[in-house]
Amino acid sequence: MSKPRSEAQYLARMIPPSVAATGVPRRSFLRGAGMVGAGLAAPGLLAACGSDDAESDSGATSDAGAAGGQEISFGLNEGDGSGPAYDRRAVAIEAYEAATGNTIKLNAVDHNTFQEQFNNYIQSNPDDVFTWFAGYRMQQFAADGLFRDISDIFPSEMSDGFKAASTGADDKQYFIPEQNYPWAVYYRKSLWDENGWTPPETLDELKALGAEMQSAGIVPMAFSDKDGWPAMGTFDILNMRINGYDFHMALMRHEEAWDSDEVKAVFATWADLLPLMQPDPLGRTWQEAATAFQKQETGMYYFGQFAITDTPAIFDEVDDYALFAFPEVDSAIGKGSVDAPIDGYCMAANPKNEEGALDFLTWLGSADNGTAQADGGFPQLWANPGADTSQLTEVQLAGSELISSADSIAQFLDRDTDSGFASTVVIPSLQSFLQNPGDVDSILADMESQAQTIF
Repeated sequence: MSKPRSEAQYLARMIPPSVAATGVPRRSFLRGAGMVGAGLAAPGLLAACGSDDAESDSGATSDAGAAGGQEISFGLNEGDGSGPAYDRRAVAIEAYEAATGNTIKLNAVDHNTFQEQFNNYIQSNPDDVFTWFAGYRMQQFAADGLFRDISDIFPSEMSDGFKAASTGADDKQYFIPEQNYPWAVYYRKSLWDENGWTPPETLDELKALGAEMQSAGIVPMAFSDKDGWPAMGTFDILNMRINGYDFHMALMRHEEAWDSDEVKAVFATWADLLPLMQPDPLGRTWQEAATAFQKQETGMYYFGQFAITDTPAIFDEVDDYALFAFPEVDSAIGKGSVDAPIDGYCMAANPKNEEGALDFLTWLGSADNGTAQADGGFPQLWANPGADTSQLTEVQLAGSELISSADSIAQFLDRDTDSGFASTVVIPSLQSFLQNPGDVDSILADMESQAQTIF
């Protein structure tokens, strides 16, 4: 294991660069090995699989969970049964079970279904522990009394930035961070070297580069929004580049109006960029956009780093990929803001197995979790500074530096604003814009009207 940086170095940054790379996928290994105690729920149905008769002793190690070990239900938002994001959680579960003798009963549901059904799930019959997100989306449910306060087990070694992102309005912690990742513009070095292209610094340079790519028969930017949320990332970065981070966060809180001139300027800039993006994005998933990017049908991909780490075909060629921050639009604002969402875990307010859930959450927040996943071939950008950082790839090191050097860090639109507003207003509004970019005024007027009701 590489030597972790000192805690002081992490406290000096909003979000620390304690990160690790995604290794070679081990899907075939996991399918052969299986997971002890992991009961898989049917994809597409978010329902808890908790045990009503879980033992009360936490962390029992005798008899390896068969006689005396506890069962802890775990809701996972990566339920396709394959792929690095799912597989690395399988590695974590195996490591935890081996270390404690407890068993994890897994309720794995595909990502979009998990998000869409979460409101009902958390209020009806949630699992003991479940994947979730830092920031406002966590704070909402904590304020409603649906998440348990886990301040007493929050890892003391984590940075102030991670702790702040895990804290509710009552100054208590309700979230255990596991890893984060930057949104950036990714590209293939071999393709760019062949054509003599270099990362643009300004929006005008980006447009000029896009024109060169089109002349070479390449769509400049991969783009998708069939899933509803990917376009939010483009709005985030354009709003932060044009109006600044403070305006963006105020808009997320509805302290600024959605039909303001500032927001209209964002959509005007976006409309100007649409000819550089893959057409018909509503018919394309982010994975399909990633495939086009990997095949060099597109020259760039503005997306979260998981498009690189969680796409096996891309990761097989990971040394050929690099990134740069989305270019500057206004020199007075610069390009110091970045979306860098934090993923992790929360606990139900009234879990069936409270002590077991606390034990599992404690382990998930430890360096042991990150190191186990790294050793299994799936290291990420770990929140815990003690986790293994020896397998970083060049593109992930660049992502780490992008985060650590950022002036301001946002979580992502649907994590920084009211979840109901994001799902019922923002998603259809952005999709309407992508279909009818000339109808911005009426789209934003409708968004503002609904925002006034919701907020």
